[in-house]
Amino acid sequence: MNRVVVITGGGTGVGAACARRLAAQGDRVFIIGRRREPLALLAEEIGAVALVGDASSGESWNTILLPAILRQGGRIDCLIGCAGGMGVGRITDTSDAQWQGALDSNLNSAFASARACLPELVKTGGNLLFVASIASLAAGPEVCGYVTAKHALIGLMRSIARDYGPLGVRANAVCPGWVTTPMADEEMQPLMDAHQISLEQAYRMVCRDVPLRRPASAEDIAGVCRFLCSAEASIITGAALVADGGSTIVDVPTLAFTSL
Repeated sequence: MNRVVVITGGGTGVGAACARRLAAQGDRVFIIGRRREPLALLAEEIGAVALVGDASSGESWNTILLPAILRQGGRIDCLIGCAGGMGVGRITDTSDAQWQGALDSNLNSAFASARACLPELVKTGGNLLFVASIASLAAGPEVCGYVTAKHALIGLMRSIARDYGPLGVRANAVCPGWVTTPMADEEMQPLMDAHQISLEQAYRMVCRDVPLRRPASAEDIAGVCRFLCSAEASIITGAALVADGGSTIVDVPTLAFTSL
């Protein structure tokens, strides 16, 4: 397709799966992250350009990332914001540093990336996509920073869609449930320890009330991202597309009836 696509958090997980899929269809892919090794390995595998930098930093975008992308790619047609992380703890257990870390990784990275890339997206009539979460729509237990940042991410996307739609730019978000990524694998550890079960069994446990009874793979979510960033989705903007195996349609107060 010969587009120039920028992916933050592009070294692992959903970001890496998006990079593989889009590079395979002919896009020129730039992957951004803070860890050099996974970026370099993936860049060599798929022919992408790896850029090491902090996606939440305006200075990093202005001095390192954006100049390198424009020098080597000449333009930006699509931004996919996959950078993210956890914000674990109830509000009374969350320090200032933990709160700031949750905002930086999940919200400020999207803000700084969009602010840097939007002038170029306006020129190309491009689009941007944020990888959000079902935590953008509902609250999990003891993840105050994560839930707050992911909820705000939807507001940021909608604001961009409203302001830049008249200039030809589309903005959307995808909201996955459980996805089998390295970060989610770590989140399974307390269940594995508490119940003396395997990683696969832990995923089955967290998906036991999900209608499809399984987590997504990173490739599943990359397919959704590919669609939302394609011409096939040309009329879609301001949308938060849920890709969670059906978990958010479950009426929680009726779960007790399932075992009857």
